[in-house]
Parts: sequence; C-alpha cells; structure tokens
Amino acid sequence: MELERLLRSQGFGSRAECRGLVCTGRVSVEGRVCNDPLAQFEPEGLSFAVDGQPWAYRRFVYLALNKPAGHECSRRPIHYPSVFSLLPIPLVRRGVQAVGRLDADTTGLLLLTDDGAFIHACTSPRRMVPKVYEVSTRHAVDDVQVAALLSGVVLHDESQAIMAAACDRQGERSLRLTVTLGKYHLVKRMVAAAGNRVEALHRVAIGGLALPATLAAGRWTWLEAADLALLAPRSLPG
Repeated sequence: MELERLLRSQGFGSRAECRGLVCTGRVSVEGRVCNDPLAQFEPEGLSFAVDGQPWAYRRFVYLALNKPAGHECSRRPIHYPSVFSLLPIPLVRRGVQAVGRLDADTTGLLLLTDDGAFIHACTSPRRMVPKVYEVSTRHAVDDVQVAALLSGVVLHDESQAIMAAACDRQGERSLRLTVTLGKYHLVKRMVAAAGNRVEALHRVAIGGLALPATLAAGRWTWLEAADLALLAPRSLPG
C-alpha cells in the first residue's frame, strides 16, 4: 500500500494532507524517515510514527474508554463535551463510533470502533450480551427490591416484564446489576420500577471484558483479539 494511502486509512487526513506529512519528513516507518508518499509497504503489522508519535497499522480500531461523568456519547453533543474529545484526532477522523451509549452522568466501560459488523454483533438484541453495572441508590436496598429486579419489573412503555440477569446487594445503598438489553435508561427505569432511584451508575463489564482497574477516568486503551473474543466470540473480526 502506498504510504500516503496508508496514512489516509488511519485517519491522518486527506490525500493532500498525508502527502504533505510525508514530504516534510514528519513520517517515519519502522524507525526511518520516509519522504516518498508513493513508497509501498505491507500494512499488516507495520509500525510507523507521525511527528514522533508511534502508531501501528490497524484495519479496524477497537477501543475501551473509561467514560467520565459529564460527557455525551455523541459527535454533536448538546449539554456536555463529547466522549470523542477524549480521543486522538486520527481516531476521530477515521470514524470510530460508540458501541451503544452511556448517559452523560453514567461512567465506566465504553467500547468504540469503526467496525460496523462488530457494533451490530455487540448490540443486537439476539446476542443478549451481558452488561454489568455498579449502582448507587438514593434509598436503602431491601430484599423485596432485589427480588423484583430478578423476577422482572414492568416499565411504563413496555408490554412485558424485564428481568435482571443478576442482581446482588453490595451495601446498604448499592447494587451490582447485570442486564442483557440495551434499552434507553434501562437500569435507571428498572430500579425506579422496583421502588428506588439511581444516584450513580458505573459500568464495570461487558460480556467477559472487565473495565481495566488501571484505566483512569477519561483514558482509553486498545482492545486486542483476546479482548474481542470476550465480547463477541462468535463474530470475532478477522
């Protein structure tokens, strides 16, 4: 693949912008500056740097972000900054999207990718991918509320009861709740239907992938093949 085309595929701008990066000596490949925008390289496994910042060629991008509060999962935020403002510009330029959404005040594990097939695999209702939340409540949690969440609560705009896949009381005012659907404000509405109110919501896992303990709020990390297998093993991207 020509170097300028490779850079375009990785989000470094238009053809003219990428050619300019190369011609001005701002791009190195495998540790050596390359000034020829038409130089050919095998992209798979290729390491390169732009302005000294190392990158590796990736056909698709898969990321995990520890979403902080006060950020919207939208490219056109209304009330708060976008989660995309937390990513490097090349990742935003290549069109990564959030895999599902978290409310502005909800924190924790958020996946992002530019692989549409992967988004569908993770969000399809048929997949029933479990999502685990730590829930802080306004009022004390009792056994009746836990039982209601496990047996199913009826939301005002739903015809059938919705059950939590798992629900464990963690403290006087805290729950660890697992759901498999992706409906709007689902956890908040379920807890309200059980007779309580969510004060804080933090997603700690999706499928078998847990939010890395070392990933600080507002930070992101690459997801590799082993991580993806924990999320959607039957539709692992090639």
